[in-house]
Amino acid sequence: MRILEGKKITKFFGGLTAVHNVDFDIDQGKIVGLIGPNGAGKTTLFNLISGALPVTAGEIRYKDRRITSLKPNQICKRGIARTFQLIKLFGNMTVFENIFLASMFGMSKHINKSDANKESLELLEFVGLSAARATPAKELTLVNQKRLEVARALATKPELLLLDELMAGLNPTEVSQSMELVKMIHDKGITIFMIEHVMKAIMSVCNRIMVLDHGVKIAEGTPDEITTNKKVIEVYLGEE
Repeated sequence: MRILEGKKITKFFGGLTAVHNVDFDIDQGKIVGLIGPNGAGKTTLFNLISGALPVTAGEIRYKDRRITSLKPNQICKRGIARTFQLIKLFGNMTVFENIFLASMFGMSKHINKSDANKESLELLEFVGLSAARATPAKELTLVNQKRLEVARALATKPELLLLDELMAGLNPTEVSQSMELVKMIHDKGITIFMIEHVMKAIMSVCNRIMVLDHGVKIAEGTPDEITTNKKVIEVYLGEE
């Protein structure tokens, strides 16, 4: 079943074309990667899906319902959550408070504080931040700030999670741990669409990969197909 679909998605910033005529689809239960050079339009596409930016042209549908003109909070309540390339936590709030607030805001319309409290504690455990629950978010290390963003997104109870460079800036051990976290999230039945520059991660966990270059989709396929695609090698991967 197709959970997300975009047709002829285009975004202009003045005279600059950030995304041009991009078609995409995400099947429920899959992990799909989005790669490309810096400035290729990857985060812009995520911003269009999540409602942070309006599309210039085209249509985005989630579970076969048009979401193109919806606001970010409306899209979140439909079941799409995201993390950010530049971390956007409530720095002066504690780790627990960040997750609790998201839990109260998410898809459930009638969640009470007791249930939100319980769910927040469970998510703290899930992402490995139980010991830091009372720590202000701004005092966390980079890897733990990223984990907190994931937990906060999960607290809204998404069916589709957009991960924007979860592994950027992490060391090899932290990357491996983050890959395991992505797999654990997927095991919970959540569909994942992820932007990533760490090729080890994207090739290991994704069922399918889409490649953007200068706002245009230049390739799509399995990890094996992408690593052998001459155009992708030329503009992004480089020769072995």
